[in-house]
Amino acid sequence: MKPNTILAALMLLSGSTQVWAAPAPVSEAANNPTPGSIEQRIAQLERMMKTRNLLQIELQQQLNLLQDEVSQVRGVTEEQSYKLEKVLQRQRELYQEIENRVSKVYDQSNTASATAVNPADASQALSNDLSENEAYDRAVALIMQDKRYDAAIPEFQSFLTTFPNSVYIPNAHYWLGQLLSIKNDDNNALVHFKKVVEQFPDSNKRPDAMLKLGALYEKLEKTDLAKQILNTLISEYPSTTAAKLATERLAKI
Repeated sequence: MKPNTILAALMLLSGSTQVWAAPAPVSEAANNPTPGSIEQRIAQLERMMKTRNLLQIELQQQLNLLQDEVSQVRGVTEEQSYKLEKVLQRQRELYQEIENRVSKVYDQSNTASATAVNPADASQALSNDLSENEAYDRAVALIMQDKRYDAAIPEFQSFLTTFPNSVYIPNAHYWLGQLLSIKNDDNNALVHFKKVVEQFPDSNKRPDAMLKLGALYEKLEKTDLAKQILNTLISEYPSTTAAKLATERLAKI
């Protein structure tokens, strides 16, 4: 064999070897991903799950805080409502006690007179007779200081007999009406309240006596008389506390 022929054969063999050792196409590599890329995707998913779990925990904590705040607000509201109801109940009890026993709070420094009059009218409501003042003061003290209501009744009755022309006569009738009302002696209480209303038009006790009359008439189921006296009270003494109470009572009849 010629040398040139041998050389050509060797070159062909060398070229075929290089072709057989060529790398695989790019598309084939894409269909078979490396282990490193799968691990990265798994790690990314884990991070996403972890982030979502953290957000859920944070939202749950915020929800728990809101629920606690709502519970606290509800508790405060219920407590305030309870306290308010207790205050209102106490006010009703105090009003009932005043309604049953006395018509006004006597806040004058001179409790000896114990008459609910304005300072400007004091000269017309006080007597110059020392024994008369003492008798009246003693009867009033049994109510205002000693709370001896049963004992006060004969004291006022004796006062009416002993001092028939006293300036305290309308007050004495009014107190007797109050005391007899406490004892549920409604008919005799009516007599004394009516005397204040009918015989003493200038007395400062007249509007209160009218209010008491209305209450007694209502209690005795004399509704027409109750409405009549209460409307008269409102008409004649519109700016008084008695008139306001009469308005409230009329609304319930």
